[in-house]
Amino acid sequence: MNIQQNVSLKSYNTFGIGVNASHFLKVETVLQLQKALQLSVYPEKFVLSGGSNMLLTKDISALVLQIAIKGISIEKETNEFVHIKAMAGENWHNFVLWTLEQGYGGIENLSLIPGCVGTSPIQNIGAYGVELKDVFVACEAMHRETLELVEFSKEECNFGYRDSIFKNKVKNKYIITSVTFQLTKTNHITRTDYGAIENQLMKMGIHNPTINDISEAVIAIRQEKLPDPAIIGNSGSFFKNPVITKKKFDAFIKKFPKAPFYEVSENEFKIPAGWLIEQAGFKGKRFGDAGVHTKQALVLVNYANATGNEILDLSEKIKTEVKARFNIKLETEVNIIR
Repeated sequence: MNIQQNVSLKSYNTFGIGVNASHFLKVETVLQLQKALQLSVYPEKFVLSGGSNMLLTKDISALVLQIAIKGISIEKETNEFVHIKAMAGENWHNFVLWTLEQGYGGIENLSLIPGCVGTSPIQNIGAYGVELKDVFVACEAMHRETLELVEFSKEECNFGYRDSIFKNKVKNKYIITSVTFQLTKTNHITRTDYGAIENQLMKMGIHNPTINDISEAVIAIRQEKLPDPAIIGNSGSFFKNPVITKKKFDAFIKKFPKAPFYEVSENEFKIPAGWLIEQAGFKGKRFGDAGVHTKQALVLVNYANATGNEILDLSEKIKTEVKARFNIKLETEVNIIR
């Protein structure tokens, strides 16, 4: 195994934070992962995938395992559905494009989300009315200590809003190696009623959109609103959209009648975090090299050489101000490595 020493992780995290790993190994097979976890000479191991949903605030004094296991295969197929198994190291957006090339529907709304397939269940990634759980069948994960490969069903993953069993009950106990999805071959169920998709399709002159049309619309929207991590360091949405009770919502909307919202259930309402942050005066603000994006207040950015702690400090300022103004607590979507 080619274990490197003192490796910069700047190009391995989408925020572009310049911290170092004391030891680094690119893992390209499940067997190699198993062997790497057995290396007792490196008692501390840190798993890194696409680096798209994390904020690094310090150097990593551990063996960093960069999951780069590739492969896509058809596991099961009927006239209407197909089960696709994708390995953890596959780039998420490239995987979405591959499914569209095959004519498979279900994840077109999740186009251009940064990161890799292996981390998608951890976060239960979602966008424009679709979440990973809607197409999820199962995932395989390796137990860090026993090295056993375990299959987790959809029910066992206990998916919630940007949440799963991998973020709480079994956090840091497993490493996901593959994910299996159920996608449609015919009679695709399309979602165009969420966010700006319908408006974008109208701009494109499309009235009966295909799954490819929806993907193109989502890509156009995201490219217009969100910064490219290759140009400006960021991790996409830094905060979750808060979900509040009806009692709290009634008090909130009475005070802020023009606030946008989405009804989750009879007793739950989702308030866009970007709107709260913008109203609190942070949109487009810059504090050294750390800032809030000019077009989307939900996105914190690294303009050049911000440290992870500078980004973290900015996020805490935002949370404090939003709580003071709206009595709503923001939760981070990004995983903070302290």
